[in-house]
Amino acid sequence: MSHRISRREFFGASAAAATALTFPLPAFAQAAARVVVIGGGFGGASCARALKQIDPKLQVTLVEPNKTFTACPFSNNVIAGLRSIEQQQFGYDKIAAGGATVVAQAATGVDGAARTVTLADGTSLGYDRLVLSPGVDLRYDALQGYDEAAASKMPHAWKAGEQTLLLRKQLEAMEDGGLVVISAPANPFRCPPGPYERACLIAHYLKTKKPRSKLIILDAKDTFSKQRLFQNAWKEFYPGMVEWVSLSQGGKVNAVDPATNTLITDFGNHTAQVANVIPPQRAGRIATSAGATDNTGWCAIDPVTFESKSAPNIHVIGDACLAGAMPKSAFSANAQAKVCAAAIATLLSGGTPASPKLINTCYSLAAPGYGISVAGVYQPKNGVLADVEGAGGVSPADVPREFRAREADYAQSWFTTITAEVFG
Repeated sequence: MSHRISRREFFGASAAAATALTFPLPAFAQAAARVVVIGGGFGGASCARALKQIDPKLQVTLVEPNKTFTACPFSNNVIAGLRSIEQQQFGYDKIAAGGATVVAQAATGVDGAARTVTLADGTSLGYDRLVLSPGVDLRYDALQGYDEAAASKMPHAWKAGEQTLLLRKQLEAMEDGGLVVISAPANPFRCPPGPYERACLIAHYLKTKKPRSKLIILDAKDTFSKQRLFQNAWKEFYPGMVEWVSLSQGGKVNAVDPATNTLITDFGNHTAQVANVIPPQRAGRIATSAGATDNTGWCAIDPVTFESKSAPNIHVIGDACLAGAMPKSAFSANAQAKVCAAAIATLLSGGTPASPKLINTCYSLAAPGYGISVAGVYQPKNGVLADVEGAGGVSPADVPREFRAREADYAQSWFTTITAEVFG
């Protein structure tokens, strides 16, 4: 993409999407329909709120076992000691106050034929439409030697919370001159720019606290999101400190040895003082129980309604779905949630959902006060969500430092706005 969506276009599209949710819908002639939403992240929480805003009569139940949500965006700042974990945490009180029922239990099963969801305590919830927003599960079976026990020694920190703090503590305990290794998986996975932002912010920590240390990224890909911008930042801020090893250079990690903190590739072994192993991923396991995953481990969906292509009356949004060109991000999940909620309300009222346009913007920090971004606009085409040609793009490469500072400010403003909208 060569054109970067303008701020005016971006906020105009956002306003249009919000306006679409306010159109009145025909009243139901029967008992209020039941919609169950599984997963209380940016996708599920947004969808539950949007459904109640569109039609307050809907019976909306949000199923989420954790009473506190810990956000992944900006969690790399926590790892680098630039932010507290408490700034990442949000509750569900406002969602309940908006009329949705919040059930603090795990969903353990879905019966698509009976249209029921089984909860951890054995009770069940009936639904007319089900929304799955379970995020990702880590594929421990895809990386020899890596399992949940290994993650306590070689943290993934790809689900924000305890793992985030563990990686931070390991960096703090490492002696100056140590080696940090990040293992980045092949696509698709949650937050494509995330490993490279993490490398930047860890490098910032090392530069300021442990300047004789080094960081290596072992990558299962030959290209990555915002690559030129990240690599320029590495040269500018962290010369000689950050090394990226691509797939073709032997960067794919095939196995790990937690006992020695060693990552094993076809081209050699890397023993680290701190090893951040980000394994391959798949849709959260409840999606498999619901019959919504395919042989990729992800959920194919109708790009207009986000209804599963394999499980009728079940919709999948956020990281778990295969959304074509649209990446797995918090912004994407929030946008998909609103489109999905509008489509469900229309389907329940007997209407035909309109073809949507969705937007995504993803900000990354390469250093404190230095932001970069990528934006995209997407619409259904040939059964998937495709890029709208000529829309979106990445931050320009050659700009004054003030531009990067504004991007960093935009990133913080976006996080403040979206968390207030979803949880506030």
